[in-house]
Amino acid sequence: MSVDVAKVFALAWRVAGRLPGPLLRGLCTVAADAAWLRRGGGVRQLEKNLRRVRPEVDDRTLRRLSRKGMRSYMRYFGEAFALATMSRDRIDARVRVVGIENVRVYTDQDKPIVLALGHTGNWDLAGAWCTREIAPVTTVAERLKPEELYQEFVAFRESIGITIFALTGEGDVFRGLVRAARNGAAILPLLADRDLTSKGLEVDLVGHRARVAAGPAALAITTGAPLITTVIHYERLRGPRRRAAGSPWGIVITFNPAIEMPAGVARADRVRAMTQAWVDEFAAGVREHPQDWHMLQKVFVEDLDPSRYAATVAAQGAAG
Repeated sequence: MSVDVAKVFALAWRVAGRLPGPLLRGLCTVAADAAWLRRGGGVRQLEKNLRRVRPEVDDRTLRRLSRKGMRSYMRYFGEAFALATMSRDRIDARVRVVGIENVRVYTDQDKPIVLALGHTGNWDLAGAWCTREIAPVTTVAERLKPEELYQEFVAFRESIGITIFALTGEGDVFRGLVRAARNGAAILPLLADRDLTSKGLEVDLVGHRARVAAGPAALAITTGAPLITTVIHYERLRGPRRRAAGSPWGIVITFNPAIEMPAGVARADRVRAMTQAWVDEFAAGVREHPQDWHMLQKVFVEDLDPSRYAATVAAQGAAG
């Protein structure tokens, strides 16, 4: 029996906000544990990725870590489904920010910033908070299939105040981001820990070669906006903050200082240099909170199909 994923997600967005918090969290935990026990391709890939992040742990510890990872991942979905109906006070109680001065130094002067971030914690909750408390958020979304599912995600993110460009199929997305950067204070966060376009860069990620997107560094260099590595992770809440949040979980958004271009880097190598710089900072955050890196896909080069990867590299080389 086939499942209409778009309809399932649409139903979840309509219903989740009406469910009691403990029930919603319980359902997400059950879904996470069921997926973990089934050990499908996504869970196995998650464990491969976590093995590289934490090579020192034994197999049993790795399995526990992957289970925490699946629970973190399903927690993100549960929160996202309920986010559109979440009150401002509840959102504020769930968010703690480290390094806010690293962004306000620019946005308070009506300047844009580019954020390089990955699939960690709850980036939608972070976006809902940032677009209201710091500056308007404009970002890019992968064009999911079927189209109805993509449209559901766009409608959801627009409902929490985020402007969305489609990664493919809607004109020149990079040009749209450049225009957004010219409208004064703006936050341009790009999820870049996966290369979705086959035009990314090979970098060192936790000591292994990986493919990531070149977009954050390219956008920062093109617009002159600062590039700020951002890492998000979950934290346990207690006491008054937990009661205000309506949840035992909140997120921490860490804004690093703006990346400075290393001295003596040739113009042709600047995107690569800045990309490696933000990846190094991102990797440090992932090592500290590996269970909140929701990476169930192949990102490391050694996991990619060798012939297809060789063809991708050759095509990039031919394109200059």
